[in-house]
Amino acid sequence: MDRFMQSALLHLNKENFSMKRLVVAATLLFAPLAAHADYLDLSNWSAEGNGQWDVGADGNSVSQGVNGHPTLFYSDANSIGKQFSANVTVSGNDDDFIGFVLGYNSGEANSAESDFILIDWKKRTQTNSQYGTAAAGLSVSHVTQGLGYDDSSWGHAASKGVEELARGVNFGESGWEYGETYKFDITYTDTLLEIFINGVKEISLTGNFTDGAFGFYNFSQAGAAYSQISAQSFYAQNSVPTPATALLFGAGLVGMARLRRKKQ
Repeated sequence: MDRFMQSALLHLNKENFSMKRLVVAATLLFAPLAAHADYLDLSNWSAEGNGQWDVGADGNSVSQGVNGHPTLFYSDANSIGKQFSANVTVSGNDDDFIGFVLGYNSGEANSAESDFILIDWKKRTQTNSQYGTAAAGLSVSHVTQGLGYDDSSWGHAASKGVEELARGVNFGESGWEYGETYKFDITYTDTLLEIFINGVKEISLTGNFTDGAFGFYNFSQAGAAYSQISAQSFYAQNSVPTPATALLFGAGLVGMARLRRKKQ
């Protein structure tokens, strides 16, 4: 092998070594993004309504066992500016409402002057002779007069203070299934609400949203289980360097190292 080929191969090996170091550095830089946030401890959460909310031994799962009036189980921290994740599974029978609340404050479910967001998902469309029709599917509503066992919660009656704002793209008219685990990812800021199910965006809303707790909601539905619940700062998750920026930064470091070697 002549000297030219030897020199070229040596240069190529050095370039490969530098690239490997860059890849390792980028991997270390983004490792915190891949790490899962710690699951929430539900031990200090509060229940309202006539539900039976049983926290699991792991402290991070809870099930609701009563088929009755609207009931909530909500956190001891504010929800604004957060990204929440939770798995939801329903066993047993019946075909009514499961879901979440956002921006909730103690006592609002029974208040004539409330201001929070309700995310509910009905399994099957049903008509009640007294309360009207409850449509199957996933929806978001603004609650301003509490949640009663009447046409407000049942049919999303705006005149009774449950104003429907949007329905899901894929599940807006279809219900959940027994035994199926659904992974919810929910972003809630003072101007943005987004809901993903199994990684697919269902709802995206902009507006002026108020602060309060994050929690779970059941109405006339027993056997709902919530697990693997986590919360992270939306702003922290969305203010990190992009991959391209990080790679350029890493490339700059490699270039500076080469320049320093040349000067030496």
